Amino acid sequence: MSVKETPTSNVRKNRAVSGKPVRSEGATGVLYGVGAYGLWGLLPIYFLLLMPANSVEIVANRVVWSLFFCALIITATRGWGKVGAALKNRRIIGTLAVAGFLIAINWLTYVFAVTSGSAIEASLGYFINPLVSVLIGVLVLKEKLRPLQWAAVGVGFIAVVVLTFSYGKLPWIALVLAFSFGSYGFVKNRVGGKVDAITSLSVETAVLTPFAIATMVVLTVLGQATLTGYGPGHFWLLAASGIITAVPLLLFGASASRLSMTGIGLLQFMTPVIQFVVALTIFGEHMSLERWIGFSIVWVALLILIADMLRNYRKTSRLKKLAPAQS
Repeated sequence: MSVKETPTSNVRKNRAVSGKPVRSEGATGVLYGVGAYGLWGLLPIYFLLLMPANSVEIVANRVVWSLFFCALIITATRGWGKVGAALKNRRIIGTLAVAGFLIAINWLTYVFAVTSGSAIEASLGYFINPLVSVLIGVLVLKEKLRPLQWAAVGVGFIAVVVLTFSYGKLPWIALVLAFSFGSYGFVKNRVGGKVDAITSLSVETAVLTPFAIATMVVLTVLGQATLTGYGPGHFWLLAASGIITAVPLLLFGASASRLSMTGIGLLQFMTPVIQFVVALTIFGEHMSLERWIGFSIVWVALLILIADMLRNYRKTSRLKKLAPAQS
């Protein structure tokens, strides 16, 4: 009696014969995730290369060139039908428009932080972002937190108080980044799987493009635009912002489709860690003792959150394994 071979088994069999190792979907997802979060972590270096362009000009160019690059991808993948379907749905358009303005606030704040010597505070924003996401779940979705999640939020609040004391003011850059990106994630979650990553980014940037073009025109009239005034190297660096925006997003989408939410959640800490290291070692930003203490408290809060995440993941996995046996 012969066993019917599936396409997957044929692929594995062929790889085994050729001597090439078989890579699991999970391992592939991790590689894509490392690529996405690694590139996002290195973005501060890129933004510094764009100076003397200011944060407003950088974000305006990022919007326009991202839309151009997305259009090329959609054309190459024949995805205009998906874009058309999204544009016919008012709810999707409205939701993605809100998402677009939230990510614009995030981009502006982030680029301003990097170009004004506050890259460490920017990394803090992405460290506390998971805590903000948990808080949004409680305040907006009325979710019930587990004890360890409450502990993480409480420790995170203490960290903000300590950092406010160390900075001599509220760390507004970090808080704006955390809340804008946390809100962006919440709004995007409302769309769910109705649109893919490229369609979503295209609609978001399309909504922002008229404002971006108007900004570029105003900067040119005021003599503050640098796009065409600093040689071809500077021009192409700014134009490359479309690729640099879209590629990590594509890698993230490929990773998210292969990994669990727990896996994605653990990988996301790569970005602020890389940003923090870059700010310390390459940009030479100063960290006082009080700030080290504040950051350490944030990291304790994150460790509590990660512990709860892993504990809940194991519990859920165990219940899923038991379910078939009980039925």
